Amino acid sequence: MDSCCDDKGSELAQLRGRQARVLYIVLAINALMFVVEFSAGWILSSTALLGDSLDMFGDALVYAISLFVLHRGTRARVGAALFKSGFLLLFSLLIIAEAVRKSVLGVVPEAGWMGLIGFMALAANLSCLLLLYTHRSDDINMSSTWLCSRNDVIANLSVLAAAGLVMFSGSFWPDLIVGVCLALLYLHSSVQVGRKAWPEWRRGDIPPADCCAGDGEVQAQASSAGCCGSSAKKP
Repeated sequence: MDSCCDDKGSELAQLRGRQARVLYIVLAINALMFVVEFSAGWILSSTALLGDSLDMFGDALVYAISLFVLHRGTRARVGAALFKSGFLLLFSLLIIAEAVRKSVLGVVPEAGWMGLIGFMALAANLSCLLLLYTHRSDDINMSSTWLCSRNDVIANLSVLAAAGLVMFSGSFWPDLIVGVCLALLYLHSSVQVGRKAWPEWRRGDIPPADCCAGDGEVQAQASSAGCCGSSAKKP
């Protein structure tokens, strides 16, 4: 009996186990930093910190979703994407509304604390980046996760720049501009994710075929090796 698909399934299970351990760690880091950064942004009246907390929130959702769908099919992945889209949309609108309120009141955030929290967020993202580095080529899911974490460093640096400009100028505008830009970025992302996921959700799952039925990813990998295709042709 051809054991190619069983071998591939075992390899993939081991890979997923290693991925899961890393994802649990980075999920915890991002979830904790979301609470810290969002709370600090609210207390310090920093729109930039609130906007950057969306980054942590989005990442935490990505890691949680990645863990949730590791052993599930297409419909679960699409449903998780829609869930993420809805939450990012809600938080983005909340931060934009808060920015409008602060622009009317003219609230200037505490630049020193703002910079300190910004450095904490940068350190957290760099830690996640290092943890994900060895898995960046595992599959498209881990590759996109690593790329997102790498791009998050830019958002952290923009918050630090805003803190420096607030300290230098004594104005709330640098904080407000950076915060709104980050919120608009995630608002756009949430809409894009929702637009792509909704048609797939309406179509539902595509049933797997051939000897690796039950796990489309195993099927794809085994088929690329040529064994599942040849097994399927056997009488």
